[in-house]
Amino acid sequence: MGAPWDEKEGVKMSQQNAPDSSSRDSEKRNDVQTSIAVEVENIFEHASPNDGDEALKALEVLGGETISMTPEMEKALLRKIDWNLMPILCVVYLLNYLDKVTLSYTSVMGLQKAIHLKGDNYQWLGSIFFIGYLVWEYPTSRLLQRLPLGKYSAFNIIMWGFTLCCFAAVKEFKGAVAVRFLLGAFEATVTPGFALFTSQWYTKSEQGTRTGIWFSFNGFAQIIGGVIAYGISVGTKKHGAALPAWKIVFLACGLVTVAVGIVFLWLMPDNQMNARFLNSDEKRMAIERIRKNQQGIGNKHFRMYQLKEALLDPMSWAFFLYAILGSIPYGVGTFFSQLIVSFGFTPDQSLLLGTPAGAVTAVFVIAAAWLGDKHQNRILFASSGVLTSILGTFLMVCLPSSNKVGRLVGFYLFNALPSGFVSVLSLISTNIAGYTKKTTIAAFMLIGYSVGNIIGPQVFRPKDAPNYRPAQIVILVCLVGCVVDLAFIYWHYNRLNRKGREIRAGPGYRTVANQEFLDLTDRENHEFVYVL
Repeated sequence: MGAPWDEKEGVKMSQQNAPDSSSRDSEKRNDVQTSIAVEVENIFEHASPNDGDEALKALEVLGGETISMTPEMEKALLRKIDWNLMPILCVVYLLNYLDKVTLSYTSVMGLQKAIHLKGDNYQWLGSIFFIGYLVWEYPTSRLLQRLPLGKYSAFNIIMWGFTLCCFAAVKEFKGAVAVRFLLGAFEATVTPGFALFTSQWYTKSEQGTRTGIWFSFNGFAQIIGGVIAYGISVGTKKHGAALPAWKIVFLACGLVTVAVGIVFLWLMPDNQMNARFLNSDEKRMAIERIRKNQQGIGNKHFRMYQLKEALLDPMSWAFFLYAILGSIPYGVGTFFSQLIVSFGFTPDQSLLLGTPAGAVTAVFVIAAAWLGDKHQNRILFASSGVLTSILGTFLMVCLPSSNKVGRLVGFYLFNALPSGFVSVLSLISTNIAGYTKKTTIAAFMLIGYSVGNIIGPQVFRPKDAPNYRPAQIVILVCLVGCVVDLAFIYWHYNRLNRKGREIRAGPGYRTVANQEFLDLTDRENHEFVYVL
């Protein structure tokens, strides 16, 4: 049972009554105890039930004491949550990636000639998407906090679908720039929004696997997109069509996205309170089961101290750096069709040969996420994916141009890279508490992701075509930097867990009632345990 709200005074008393000692060891011990007591006292500074998490309000509305669940009840509830949330999250994330890479498919289907692209125009179409993403990422993160999460996410899905359709009407480079910028701005909501959905519905031990599942649909998108683009390209050449093949690709993908966005608006709840698929008791259980996360389900009030803490937290910068280093290689996403052509294959072949890369992504992401949760070490298994990507890049860089099959295999292995990004993204869901802090760090990481993706296409310079060897070397350096960054994240979280154990074992340590639902940050709440 947590301590009452005037427990702060009790903590102060335990500090004042600490025994004095003349010995050096005793003084050192007292210093440590005093430091721990000060850490404990800090939790009470922002612990107010009047401005706690939405979970507190939800439990008041639903009424009743803390509900107890048998393992069978919780398993049945989890299965129900999975079947109602995961399919729509997966389909939307598939479209999120597919709609981004339609540019790569259409680049070998006549787009560049049709809209008169010259010089580095195509490079900039790859980058401008992420400039829109960058500009809108922080504002949309604030809106994700303030507005109903499900409804605001659905609005952005529908709008990016309409925007993609507009690409079919583009006739010159300027129009393409405008469409790609808006597309990036609308898609900026999806990844941070999905990270919030995952953290509010799933326990820490479940979040890595669920994040891996919905993110893996990037890979499935590459498989499906390649087959669709190939079918449209070959079909229009063989039978003719009223519209050019590249326009059909944009319209088909855009209209499907709009339809799915409407379904998302109907199906996806903002939180447990307005989930149509749960009855009253199940809503209470869905909230109670995530109590162990020490996070809650959200707080709509902006907290300046949490913003400051986010900016001063070393993990913010470690995530930001990883996002940049891990995203520069994603420049391949804009150029992969052309890269495969450079290995010695035809443009139509490149559309089909790109599909196994998606399977590699899906397998590595799901396997790393599942094994990471199973063995409670996400970072270790994520690193294996990055190391596999390094091996693939070595093959692309070092094998002679005549070995087109070997270089293609290297390209496939390179696509294990997203497993590292997924691990870091899942750590934001799991290891960052305080809703303002969480949305800020999520935005911060995705700003880094945008910066990396803006830089990425620029390293694929036209003068280096068709092999783009300098770009491949830059990618290799970035991947090594990713491994070093993951090692630092692992070391730092281990250190924080050690410190937390010392504080919890120290004299005068107290907790407060419903502490996990008071919108405290992970650094304030010493009950918080970081996942590695």
